[in-house]
Amino acid sequence: MAKRSTIIAIVTVASVVAIGGVAGALALAPPTASDTTLTVRVWDEQVAQSYETSFAAFETANPGIEVAVNVVPWADYFTKLRVDVAGETADDVFWVNAGNFADYAVNGNLVNITDALGSPAQAGWQPSVISQYTLDGALWGVPQLADPGIGLYFNEELLAAAGIDPATVGDLHWDPSAGEDTLLPVLQKLTLDVNGNTADSAAFDPSQIVQYSYNAANDLNAIYLNYLGSNGAALQDGDEFVFDTAEGVAAFSYVIDLMNRYHVAPSAADTNLNGDFALDQFLQGKMALFQSGVYNLSNVSEGAGFDWGVAAIPSGPAGAISVTNGVVAAGNADSKHPEQTRKLLEWLGSTEGSAAIGADGSASPAVIGAQASYVASWQKQGIDVDAFIDVLANGTVQAPQGAKWAEASDAFESTFSEMFLGRIPVDEALRTAQDAANEAIGGDAATRTSGGKAG
Repeated sequence: MAKRSTIIAIVTVASVVAIGGVAGALALAPPTASDTTLTVRVWDEQVAQSYETSFAAFETANPGIEVAVNVVPWADYFTKLRVDVAGETADDVFWVNAGNFADYAVNGNLVNITDALGSPAQAGWQPSVISQYTLDGALWGVPQLADPGIGLYFNEELLAAAGIDPATVGDLHWDPSAGEDTLLPVLQKLTLDVNGNTADSAAFDPSQIVQYSYNAANDLNAIYLNYLGSNGAALQDGDEFVFDTAEGVAAFSYVIDLMNRYHVAPSAADTNLNGDFALDQFLQGKMALFQSGVYNLSNVSEGAGFDWGVAAIPSGPAGAISVTNGVVAAGNADSKHPEQTRKLLEWLGSTEGSAAIGADGSASPAVIGAQASYVASWQKQGIDVDAFIDVLANGTVQAPQGAKWAEASDAFESTFSEMFLGRIPVDEALRTAQDAANEAIGGDAATRTSGGKAG
């Protein structure tokens, strides 16, 4: 089946030719109730391909319903979605993340999944994702992806060149107290300038770096949420923003120093503007360690031309604490095909409907019955994904949430960008950013929770 990457409108045309002495005529039969095309909007090209397999089976089981996949790049996804939802032109089903769903739920834009599919359907879905997308006692999307924790991808060739045993990478420890820190010395040894000097050398030239060791950056999911959690801090408590603490200052200061003081990670001048800059550096063999989630497994597997593996993230004073996140498929409350949309949502929540996502390793399914196939898929390719899973045994840090997350994020992000560039001191930046974020959520929004902490 050809890959559907845009919204495709399909109209059934019936032609009737009059014969027996009567002039031929072409008549267009009006669409029947079963001639329906549903569209599903996602931001992940890999999962979109998996959906093609899933939806082919759905179409066979539901004659008269076609499903087209609409892939919108992440950079534009929520801007376009907001406009289309407001204009009542959004897809019948669309992905939302934890930072955006509540806005749509509160405004009546989403199908209430608890009412539409019933509470028993939830027994087969990842509990952490259900919790993350529950608001006011109702679930507002069908769980689709359930990322485990964050891991540390490593380039075996660059480690070997620096004399570092890959087996030791998962034991690295960061600490604001330099005497307890084993991460920084390794990162310095793995960072090289154009003359081959390492970052711990007096001759090191930070203006001519040809190999970075790590992707410290203004990256909420892969980097700073985990550093906050690993230092006993958090971004939020419920909906309220709580990162302006001594532990929060220490965590952000450590990450920013890796960039601006020790030069072992790319400058925020690059990573603030290009969210894929570090990934590209890693895939090109110009970065030794790349901290990220399973959402980049396929990218690394397909793009890395070197031997690589995955280790546990560096532990901090509170241990190795990761965020875990989920994505749901939300039903459009304004869909012109509500009954067919309900059938599609039910399919997406079934083991059969999510099996293709796990079977090809494109993502970790949130439907429990499809999860084993995900691990097996990567095992067949010789990739051990245990590091992403095992870290969750240490506990988790709360993922983003809240009915006004988007407004809060807009309120603090410009300050964070300047902080990572080194233009605003960390303590001042966190104080300003936290005040702005909590002001953005306003009033009683600060005390509303979305049904519990993720993970």
